[in-house]
Amino acid sequence: MINTLRGRLTLWYVAFFSLLLLLFSLFLHGVVARALERRLDESLTVVANTAAALLTDEFGEMKGDASLAASEVLGDLRLNGSTVAFLFGQRVLGASAPLPSDELVAIAGRARGRQVVSVPQAGSNGAHAAVVRVTLGGQEYVVLAVQPLDEVAADLALLRRVMLLALPLAIALAGIGGYWLTRRNLTPLAFMAAQARRITHSNLDTRLDAGAAAAEELAVLSSSFNELLSRLDQSFDHMRRFVADASHELRTPISIIRGEADVALAHERGAAEYKQALALVLDESRRLSRLVDDLLNLARADAGRVKLRVEEFYLNDLLAECCRSAQTLAGPRGIALQCSPHDDLAFRGDEELVRRMVMNLIDNAIRYTPAGGNVTVSLDSRGGDIAIRVADTGTGIAPGIVPHVFERFYRGDKARSRQDGGFGLGLAIVKWVAESHNGKVDLSSTPGAGSTFTVTLPR
Repeated sequence: MINTLRGRLTLWYVAFFSLLLLLFSLFLHGVVARALERRLDESLTVVANTAAALLTDEFGEMKGDASLAASEVLGDLRLNGSTVAFLFGQRVLGASAPLPSDELVAIAGRARGRQVVSVPQAGSNGAHAAVVRVTLGGQEYVVLAVQPLDEVAADLALLRRVMLLALPLAIALAGIGGYWLTRRNLTPLAFMAAQARRITHSNLDTRLDAGAAAAEELAVLSSSFNELLSRLDQSFDHMRRFVADASHELRTPISIIRGEADVALAHERGAAEYKQALALVLDESRRLSRLVDDLLNLARADAGRVKLRVEEFYLNDLLAECCRSAQTLAGPRGIALQCSPHDDLAFRGDEELVRRMVMNLIDNAIRYTPAGGNVTVSLDSRGGDIAIRVADTGTGIAPGIVPHVFERFYRGDKARSRQDGGFGLGLAIVKWVAESHNGKVDLSSTPGAGSTFTVTLPR
């Protein structure tokens, strides 16, 4: 069993070339055989026509004696391997040599006009005969020119011997040439494989080089592989940044919890101090739990293991509930939260995830809107899409930051976000929930004038 690509390509090349040579040899043999027989038939036709013309002339000179005229013609003819005979009915008037077959007379009698017929001959390759009918003195005579196919068979046998000797040599040369060509054209592939083996997680920025002499297909393969390496490099870089950011975010609440525990256990304290320490530990534990839940959900989403619990619910009711829940956040900050009413709007999706998406958008708007500002939540249905908009009159987002706001752990003002309890995961979850429902989320923002997040979902 040949396991190498080079060997298999060579084998297929030799097999195809052998089949091609075999078919060509059969075609050539048939063409040469027909050409030799056609040349023989033309020669016999010339001989028969010549003998018929001479018989006509001699018949007049011999006063109508056909046998004597045939003898005179046979004496004058110069034949090269063929036999000429003159027939009257089933009787042979004369022949330059014995006829090769007893059936020839009967075959010639059935022939009409001028034609060439095949004559079977036992123990040989048969013969061809040219038949010409002439009418002399009111009687019909037959002129035959016959020649065996032995010379044609000998020429074809020689051709077959040449082919039998040439075919193995040609196939061997084809195998050698095919192997050389295959090896030469696959050398860039082996070079690329050697380069690929040297690429690890530490040098994903390395790119394959197929070489200037590589075929177009190998150049395309090299380019595709380099694009894959670029995506892997970006994924690894994103993973490293994600792990670093996650570690940083986890370290802060863990450090606070550990510090409070160390302080509380350093010496005896009163009940009020213990209660205050436990309250702080509880608050940081809840914050840590939310972060772990967000990370777990995003990790499951990346792995494709989150299954939507699809059910039908009313989006307008869900937005009203989210607005009522968010009032407890907006009120203490002096922010006016407005929820535009909408008629009943049914939607099929994961209600819990959609609720979390809306709450994240409202929470994000409240965090970045100063006291006295407004946050507006609206619902719109146009055609086959549903639009959920959350607009605020907050600080807005700089144009250079807009492309990054949906990245995990990205925060334009990290100090303020951490102070407000944010992790930089809320908008990443919003984007994931929208895309998991075959939708999208868009952002339009003006620095100092506020931002508008629009989630578009297919109805």
